[in-house]
Amino acid sequence: MSDRGTGRAPSRVTAILGPTNTGKTHLAVERMLGHASGMIGLPLRLLAREIYDRIVRQRGASKVALITGEEKIIPARPHYFVCTVEAMPLERTVEFLAIDEIQLVADPERGHVFTQRLLHARGREETMFLGAGTMAPLIRALVPDVEIVSRDRLSVLSYAGSRKLTRLPRRSAIVAFSTDQVYAIAELIRRQRGGAAVVMGSLSPRTRNAQVELFQSGEVDFLVATDAIGMGLNMDVDHVAFAGLRKFDGRRTRWLHATEIGQIAGRAGRHLRDGTFGVTGEALELDPDLVEQVVEHRFDPVESAEWRNARLDFDTLNDLLRSLVVTPGVKGLNLTAPALDETLLRRLIKDEEVARIGRSRGAIMRLWEACQLPDFQKTTLDEHSRLAKDIFQALTGRRGRLTEDWIAPRFAELDRDDGQIDQISARLSGVRTLSYIANRPDWLDQAQGWRDRTKALEERLSDVLHERLTARFVDRRTTALMRALNVREDAVADVDAEGAVVVEGHAVGRLSGVDFQLDKGSSALEDRALRHAARQAVTPEIARRLGRLAADADEHFGVTPQGDVLWRGALAARLVNDDPFAPRVRLLGDHGPEAARERARRRIEAALA
Repeated sequence: MSDRGTGRAPSRVTAILGPTNTGKTHLAVERMLGHASGMIGLPLRLLAREIYDRIVRQRGASKVALITGEEKIIPARPHYFVCTVEAMPLERTVEFLAIDEIQLVADPERGHVFTQRLLHARGREETMFLGAGTMAPLIRALVPDVEIVSRDRLSVLSYAGSRKLTRLPRRSAIVAFSTDQVYAIAELIRRQRGGAAVVMGSLSPRTRNAQVELFQSGEVDFLVATDAIGMGLNMDVDHVAFAGLRKFDGRRTRWLHATEIGQIAGRAGRHLRDGTFGVTGEALELDPDLVEQVVEHRFDPVESAEWRNARLDFDTLNDLLRSLVVTPGVKGLNLTAPALDETLLRRLIKDEEVARIGRSRGAIMRLWEACQLPDFQKTTLDEHSRLAKDIFQALTGRRGRLTEDWIAPRFAELDRDDGQIDQISARLSGVRTLSYIANRPDWLDQAQGWRDRTKALEERLSDVLHERLTARFVDRRTTALMRALNVREDAVADVDAEGAVVVEGHAVGRLSGVDFQLDKGSSALEDRALRHAARQAVTPEIARRLGRLAADADEHFGVTPQGDVLWRGALAARLVNDDPFAPRVRLLGDHGPEAARERARRRIEAALA
């Protein structure tokens, strides 16, 4: 997709660089829609889905394709392609092309793919790279004809220091770096604050969107997430709290880089609304110099990009290996460490069966394709090698592809929705692997049918996972009551004809006469929420009833031999002395204005006398 040697006027190349919340991705989408055709490469399937949905709403589904490893929606004549960076169909010519989060050229795992796009992917008329300001010197060195546009953040980001998890402000996102930590924090927030939504990179777009909607709608005020939220996922977060500052990056556990902290913290605040960031839980206070870097968006420039030869030689296995270690010979490009595909290749060619089959150019190309299967299930290298070998043998066998006999039992194993959160998540990862395979029509018999089945299964398991996450980490009754407290004027509180007191659709107790009996909550938090919500619901009604009682006629009052005072048949007070000519009563309950309660008490005493 480069313009070299085409005789065409070169594409206008622009790099739009700046911190988070500068509207870069929004700008690129608008620019793309200004052209007759376009393609945008994004770093996450979740983000690709979000942008795809946005463009479909504007232009209609017939004009837009979505292409990721596990999902392909390609109408007959698409004008716009929304893709993950790895899945971009660069053989198609489009007027406009954009790559988001271009600073990922420095990522040890995926950087070489982003570098290849930076150097060679071009739109016919316009090309745009979006990313951090730290990329400016490197892009200038590698792309001589580039025009760099710097953008400032639309709102202020400031540091709020350390706070306990139970003291975090509403509309906070808490960032953790392992699934176990995410779950532990979400559980604590459910007990202390009513509930939290959960967002992790491993969630399917459908589950992630349903969880985000819990947060966006205000049903919960907290979001617990991995660093997946650092990659442009748009949410109304006011405060970002780091529950840890170390992460496992696929090779080792290390401290977060300043740029990573800036990328994640920058999710606080949206458009013109300011945001704050800080630490919580076990995380230590941030160093003042680091805070200054994040607040001022001043980070060390990216010095080099990961690179791997894109022109591989498939003549022999040795030629392929040799071509994978060709050095770039250009300042600013580093030969990347072996990625998973190269590691699998080196492992598989030691297998006698693979080496025997892999003698022809076509077979070697098939072997390389099989090695590029992503490890969605995060299995061992042995297991992943076995799967890649299976695929390679099927592709070079008599049928030349995987058959129903291969995929059907694997699908059947995943086609169930019982079990806990972790089991359903593991099944979803397995479905992602089958979806990837089903999206390769040259790999699988009846690929379209299997594509439909894997998609339907992913959607079903995604819905079940959302239900399980919500059931575990959201106390729906308490969050409804908490919400009622926080937005008093909007809260729906009511006393029905039978005396049941209902707040936001949840029964919280019963009103009899002027006495309110509160239901018992399942936790201290729920008890507190119940008391507040009930007071809000019943106080106006009790005040009205006290007024009616104080003005009622004598015949509406009575007293039982046990000293219970009845008003219109309901227990309202109790006698506290034995003098029938000067009775004294204690009014039941403790709600309602004191002056109104005093008038009601005197009226009862007068009626009894």
